[in-house]
Amino acid sequence: MCSLEKNGNIFILTLTGDDEHRLHPTLIESIQTALKQVRKEAKPGSVLITTAQGKFFSNGEDLKYAAAAGSATGTYDRIREMSDSFKFVVADLLSLPMPTVAAVSGHAAAAGFILALSHDYVLMRKDKGILYMSELNIGLTLSDYFMALLKSKIPSSSVRRHVLLQCVKIKADKAVEMGIIDFAYDTAEESQEAALKLAVKLGFNKWNGGVV
Repeated sequence: MCSLEKNGNIFILTLTGDDEHRLHPTLIESIQTALKQVRKEAKPGSVLITTAQGKFFSNGEDLKYAAAAGSATGTYDRIREMSDSFKFVVADLLSLPMPTVAAVSGHAAAAGFILALSHDYVLMRKDKGILYMSELNIGLTLSDYFMALLKSKIPSSSVRRHVLLQCVKIKADKAVEMGIIDFAYDTAEESQEAALKLAVKLGFNKWNGGVV
């Protein structure tokens, strides 16, 4: 599940619990509901921070839930349904009338990686956690909107090749060097503190949300 708090003009969306934050239909719906509230309450100077509890930011779509359908067709249908639903989360994040910051608190794999990249700024802890596009290793094709976002957020074709065709597990320092994320900090606490400072700075000018 997730929680939504508001501190002045700053919204903080947290994936709660000490699990992998797999993007099960229930979690996807919970995130969508939170983002609808953020959009409804948005005003000039608003900023969204997204983070997570535990060692995972998000380990991607819930493939155990998909496999529990009991057949290849059922599994495929569940994966497609999760991907179709998650597309609206990505679209909501990209179109929110405010700056957005992801404080990546741990592993962000596959759709979890995409969730992080759907924000305007990405901060990450150095001590634990990786970025990882696992699709090739597990035999899944990438959704068109995954590829569109990856091309936009990782403009270097050589870096994208490294991420997608070698399935490398990238730590925070290397991700900054590769131009995938913006900043890396020693711990989750430091990354979250930095995210708050950045949010305050971004909200200071009270930009028009429609323009943002």
